[in-house]
Amino acid sequence: MRETESGRCHEPGERAGYGMTAPGAAGRGPTDRPVGEAPPAGGLPKSDLPDSGLPEGDLPEGDLPDDGDGSPAGGGSPAGGDWRGWREATETALYGPGGFYRRPEGPAGHFRTSVHASPLFARAVARLLRETAERLDGPGSPAGPVDLVDMGAGRGELLTGVLAALPPGFPVRAVAVERAERPAGLDPRIHWTAELPHGVSGLIFANEWLDNVPVDVAECDEDGVVRRVLVRPDGTERLGPPVDGADARWLDRWWPSAGPGTRAEIGHPRDTAWAAAVAALRAGAVVAVDYAHRAEDRPLFGTLTGFRAGREVKPVPDGSCDITAHVALDACALPGDSLTTQREALRALGITGERPPLELARTDPAGYVRALASAGEAAELTARGGLGDFLWLTHRG
Repeated sequence: MRETESGRCHEPGERAGYGMTAPGAAGRGPTDRPVGEAPPAGGLPKSDLPDSGLPEGDLPEGDLPDDGDGSPAGGGSPAGGDWRGWREATETALYGPGGFYRRPEGPAGHFRTSVHASPLFARAVARLLRETAERLDGPGSPAGPVDLVDMGAGRGELLTGVLAALPPGFPVRAVAVERAERPAGLDPRIHWTAELPHGVSGLIFANEWLDNVPVDVAECDEDGVVRRVLVRPDGTERLGPPVDGADARWLDRWWPSAGPGTRAEIGHPRDTAWAAAVAALRAGAVVAVDYAHRAEDRPLFGTLTGFRAGREVKPVPDGSCDITAHVALDACALPGDSLTTQREALRALGITGERPPLELARTDPAGYVRALASAGEAAELTARGGLGDFLWLTHRG
């Protein structure tokens, strides 16, 4: 979740980002556009592992392999100098030297996620880890601690919360996968690495990770040709060459064009990232949580937007803001994977948002107040039209 300064959370089905407009609102195009007009109004709106034995993999978090057809990831830099596809531009802006996610304040300095909304989220992940460990506790299961890997760990907030929520003495090996430097004062039990470890026995958890795996943007021109959108560091856009190769095949399968002026984010790098996380699992589960859409509700004008200092802003790939887009999680899913809402997933983990009985107010007033506050936090995490509509993609192995 990205929450604005006003406290209003832009969620799936609600968020009015740049490159789309809320129904009935005045249209605001992505940027200055030399080719064609801004998309019309009325689109769908958006909102240290000591002696672990885990070999590190060769796909750092956020790394982008080639497109599968021999072409450079993201199509490479086009002729014309500073015009680049959004995928390449975002990679540099977020993860390059001085990039947004390498800044000292961390993501929490700019927006809130479920992790920051309530400690109940970390408690739910702790319960999920315990349940995963119980399934692993059988004949032939590995001896020793269970692994907990947090993909895109920010500044370690989730792992810190999970470790606090686990029973004393619970055997866990906590790994934060994050490109930024290890924050000072972090729990020494947390191993910090830029690379996804392989041979994980336990839980790989990725909260709002896939939405920051950079993707290219495509737009259909007035002749019905789907073209790659190119961008300068100041956010100015133009239409580039036709989309081809693996990008075109992905769009045909998962996000077909709806006609001139419509847009899509080309999601196959996220499919690859999810497959790499699944491949890193020896036994246990992999979970990705994100604001997402499915085939039946793809936004007409895409979802690309930016966030900075608590405000939603125009996405500008200069390192000054977060650049994010909703995830086509149904495209990421592998055979046998399950997809459910956060509301359903958290309720299965004991987070319901139910109010405490009034009788408790008479017998234990302080306890009632605590329970009521907890219920309010749970309600936020599971709310319809809010965080509860996030999707959880789960793979068990």
